[in-house]
Amino acid sequence: MLRLRPLLGLTPFAVFVVLFLVIPTLVVVIGSLLDANNAPTLANLQALTDSSVLTAFRRSILLSASTAAVGAVVGGLLAHAVSTARPDGFLRRAVTAASGVLAQFGGVTLAFAFVATIGLQGLVTVFAKDNLGVDIFAGGVWLFQLPGLILVYAYFQIPLMVIVFLPALDGLRAQWREASDSLGGSTWQYWRHVGGPLLLPSFLGSALLLFANAFSAYATAAALVSQGAPIVPLQIRAALTSEVLLGRADLAKALALGMVVVVAVVMTAYALLQRRTSRWLQ
Repeated sequence: MLRLRPLLGLTPFAVFVVLFLVIPTLVVVIGSLLDANNAPTLANLQALTDSSVLTAFRRSILLSASTAAVGAVVGGLLAHAVSTARPDGFLRRAVTAASGVLAQFGGVTLAFAFVATIGLQGLVTVFAKDNLGVDIFAGGVWLFQLPGLILVYAYFQIPLMVIVFLPALDGLRAQWREASDSLGGSTWQYWRHVGGPLLLPSFLGSALLLFANAFSAYATAAALVSQGAPIVPLQIRAALTSEVLLGRADLAKALALGMVVVVAVVMTAYALLQRRTSRWLQ
C-alpha cells in the first residue's frame, strides 16, 4: 500500500487520459469496424482509399508539413534571438508571454482577424487596391483555400515553436562555446560540430509537434472554409453534417482512425527524439 501511495497523485491525470483519450480512441477504432447496424465490416476502411479521401489526406499532410517547416525555421530563429537576451530582461519576458498567448490564438477569432485584415473587404486589401493599385486576390480568392490556410496556420505555429524550442537553446552551455573558441573554432565550426548536432533532435522533434498540431487543427479551417472539405477534419465534418453524406458517421470514424494513425506515428517519432535530447539537457 505504501508503494502505491505516490501514484495516487497521478489519479486525476489518469482519469483525464481515460475519459478524453482512451475511450474516444476506442470508440473511433471500434466504430470504424462496424456498419450502421453494428455488424462487423471493413467497408468503412475501404472507403479510405477513395480518391476524395486520399486527396484530403494529401492536402492535410501538405498543409501540416508546410506550416511546420515555416514555423520551425522562423520560430527557431526567433527562439535563438530570445535565448541570447537577458534571462530576466523585458525582451525575453515579453516574447515568451506573447508566444504563449498567440500559440493558443486560433479558431473563429483568428479566422475573423485575417478576414478583417486581408479578406475581400479587409483593411489591408482595400488600402493596397485603392492606394497602391495592388489586388492581392487578382489570381483568385486564395485566403479561403489551401494557400490561405497555410498563411493562417503559420500565425500560431511560429509562437508554438518558440515555446517548445527555447528550452533546448537554453540548455546549450556557455562552456561549450568557450571551449570551441579557446581551440580556435569559428562561429560556423561551433554550430557545425557542437551546437547544430546537439540541437538537431530537439529541432526535428519540435517540427514534428508542429506537424501534429496543424494536422489535428479544426476550428480555424472550419471558420475559414464554408464550402468544400479540402482537408481531413473538414471531411469528417461533412460526413457528420452534410445533407449529401448524412448518416455516414461510420465513415467519419474511419477518417478519424486514419488521423489517429498518422498522429500516433508522428508522436512516436517525437517521443524518441525528445528522449535523445533529454540526455544532454539534464
